[in-house]
Amino acid sequence: MQPKNMLVLMSDEHNKKILGCHGNAQAITPNIDALAACGTRFTNAYCNSPICIPARATFATGQYINQIGYWDNADPYEGTVPSWHHRLRDTGHEAVSIGKLHFRSDDDDNGFSESQLAMHVVEGLGDLMGLVREDLPVRGGAYKIARSAGPGESEYTAYDRDITMAAVQWLKDAAARSHDKPWTLFVSWVCPHFPLTAPQAFYDLYDPDALPWPKLYGADERPDHPYVRDYAGSCNYDDHFEGEEHVRRAVASYYALCSFLDDNIGQVLAALVDAGLADDTNVMYTSDHGDNLGSRGLWGKSMMYEEAAAVPMILAGPDVPAGVVRDAPVTHVDCYPTFMECAGEPLNEAERAYPGQSLFGLANGEEPDRTILSEYHAMGSTTGAFMIREGQYKYVHYVGYPPQLFDLAADPEELVDLGTDPAHAEIRATCDAKLRAVCDPEDVDTRCKARQGSQLARNGGRNAVITRGDLGYSPPPGLPVDFR
Repeated sequence: MQPKNMLVLMSDEHNKKILGCHGNAQAITPNIDALAACGTRFTNAYCNSPICIPARATFATGQYINQIGYWDNADPYEGTVPSWHHRLRDTGHEAVSIGKLHFRSDDDDNGFSESQLAMHVVEGLGDLMGLVREDLPVRGGAYKIARSAGPGESEYTAYDRDITMAAVQWLKDAAARSHDKPWTLFVSWVCPHFPLTAPQAFYDLYDPDALPWPKLYGADERPDHPYVRDYAGSCNYDDHFEGEEHVRRAVASYYALCSFLDDNIGQVLAALVDAGLADDTNVMYTSDHGDNLGSRGLWGKSMMYEEAAAVPMILAGPDVPAGVVRDAPVTHVDCYPTFMECAGEPLNEAERAYPGQSLFGLANGEEPDRTILSEYHAMGSTTGAFMIREGQYKYVHYVGYPPQLFDLAADPEELVDLGTDPAHAEIRATCDAKLRAVCDPEDVDTRCKARQGSQLARNGGRNAVITRGDLGYSPPPGLPVDFR
């Protein structure tokens, strides 16, 4: 494999089920679908933590949260742990970011040779309320998802248009200059993350009444698992919806934002072709995590259900099999070695011990015998959650709570929790052993909470961070902070 450029496209909070190439006939996503058709789509791809800062830290560093920290949205990446962008920049490659990073600050050395329009956490601190892990507070900004639902423009749609224009221009400029080594361009949009305000032209693509109603939405259908109850009580987004029409408007807005995202991706992919760079560039599309989108009465992320923990993962380009679908589980830690291989940089001794494997090999049919991991230690949870895949099964271990187990072959919508089913005791034991070969959940939970406790004290304690408030979502660069 000869070294190539890499174009990395990332969205924020894209539920992979809202994609035509993932089997949703109502989702209008022609550009992402076309990318999948000419490349390889990974059907069982996961983030390593279903919330922004930890997800993006694992994506950057190629290591699990329990290895590097950055536990929650109040623990932003600050460049201390080496990233793939550090490695590429330091070995003579252009490694450029445009758009959302959600790191601590541009004042840190985040590893990029250039960053444009970077969105970072508010005040260099982020979501301090997420440090509270017991007697969970109700999130004051939870109303914003419901309030924003419908057609229109938001600061996020304006920001994404700016990101697209900057990326298109960067590719034009890149084609006009010489490069000693292949470049990597990371383009990171914020949609379809709420606010659920979608541009009118995209909202008009959908009939809210014709879109699927969220599964297990009824009050008597929702899971009674204590972890789910914790999240729903603290991040009480659903309390602010006023009837069926309101919910349907929110779902339609999310679909529309996925189509808006797809249009932006299409513009960047067209610019790659127009610049004459497509033959020398591999392309990846993924999202930092998914969105529950009303299923089980939940909105936002933070769950280990497929809607939130699973992500789209598509790899395309001259070094990737076309029209291929791979079922082997992958996660975002696999991106680090993928980018190194694409750039022609061998992994060093430390990197060879990282948990990921290059997606180029996996796209070409490799099926490594390994255990993939996603974990969660952030807002709306009182205990750590740890998810692995074992063949057709998804196993979720909660410290101090009963586990969950789903047979994704027989039950892809995760309607039947086998976590306490006596008939599945053996597979649960097998899964638990495989999880513990990767990490000790109880030790990880203890270390995480010790870190969060010290951060909470450093920021004035429980009452101070609750009084500071809840943003709901981070503003784009240059816009005011609204804790109301």
